[in-house]
Amino acid sequence: MKLYYSPGACSLASHIALHETGLPFEVDQIIKTTKMTVGGENFMQVNPKGYVPTIKLDDGSVLTEGVAVLQYIADQKPGSGLAPQCGTMERYHLQEWLTFISSEIHKSFSPFFKKDATEDVKSNARNHLILRLAHVETQLANKPYLMGDRFTVADAYLFVVVGWSRNVGFDLGAFPKIQEYLARIAARPAVQAAMKAAGLLK
Repeated sequence: MKLYYSPGACSLASHIALHETGLPFEVDQIIKTTKMTVGGENFMQVNPKGYVPTIKLDDGSVLTEGVAVLQYIADQKPGSGLAPQCGTMERYHLQEWLTFISSEIHKSFSPFFKKDATEDVKSNARNHLILRLAHVETQLANKPYLMGDRFTVADAYLFVVVGWSRNVGFDLGAFPKIQEYLARIAARPAVQAAMKAAGLLK
């Protein structure tokens, strides 16, 4: 399995998940300016949508979109606990979290990375994030991870996108439980391994 990634992008969640499973994999970094990879591939031929994460399987098939990629990785190593069994109510709750993170939190950070975004657009995004993160803060009041006592791919995803707060100047001071949560996840060996591999930690 090969993961195509960009340092600091949401593909870091998939990178973390792969390290958590212990499965063999390789990585190839996307060069944003050319859409070529460090390994010499034309990324647009791999994924015409042009963004990460993307995984290429050993049979040559390709899977895109973070929520799908994360669940695929988790399902390759059921014993890892990264995702509940398919068809269970717990699995639907995982999908609920993944969808919420994708549509309500991930996308709300997007304006902060766009040079042409106006201050009004950024202000609206900031207000939206405050409301959504308040929900997460409440959910983490009495449990270490989103799904309870077990780390899942939803935690990998949330860790990455909320971690962007440092890059865009979004203050997490009103969310002490989230800050504790981020520190707890950052200490995981698989998280540190993924971040070091992506050049995000020394």
